Amino acid sequence: MSAPLTPPNAPAFGGSLSRAFGRILLRIVGMKIGGTVPNVPKAILLGAPHTSNWDLVLALGMRYSLGLNYSWMMKKEAFFFPFGGMFKRMGGIPIDRKAAKNVVEQMGDWFAAREKAWVGITPEGTRSKVGRYKKGYLRIAYETGVPVYVVGVNSVSRELFFDRVMDLSGDIELDNNRIRDFVRRSYTGLKPKNA
Repeated sequence: MSAPLTPPNAPAFGGSLSRAFGRILLRIVGMKIGGTVPNVPKAILLGAPHTSNWDLVLALGMRYSLGLNYSWMMKKEAFFFPFGGMFKRMGGIPIDRKAAKNVVEQMGDWFAAREKAWVGITPEGTRSKVGRYKKGYLRIAYETGVPVYVVGVNSVSRELFFDRVMDLSGDIELDNNRIRDFVRRSYTGLKPKNA
């Protein structure tokens, strides 16, 4: 089975070398990519369940093998020399946790400043088993009107699967629980005991 194509409205980057690098990363961890990449200019990619340190390798492998230019948030203090430039080239967004604007407002500005912008978020906020997802991704979605798209991690099928846009009601508890339950029913993560 071949990997899905990156559609024209999605943010793209790179060329044949970066795509080969991404395929090698995925081969190292024995994973493939399935499903359909959404043909939208802006998206919040919910990578779940987040159960292993190897999830970063999966995310980078997916990003580079598809040439899919999505970003991720990281505290701005981590963007110091010589790593800051590397993190930014890999898609890192420096978040200032002490700024007058909170993270949701900063991400609202980030999305508004770009014609095409995707961000990947792990809703658990940790690799350990949790009862509840953090709600920041939903606050960003409500603020920006950007759709939440689930990319499931499945150790059984050895697949990162572009699954679906989640319908949001505006009720943060209801939406968060519904998305968490969908992911738990559908995906195992790399380490199922942590899912």
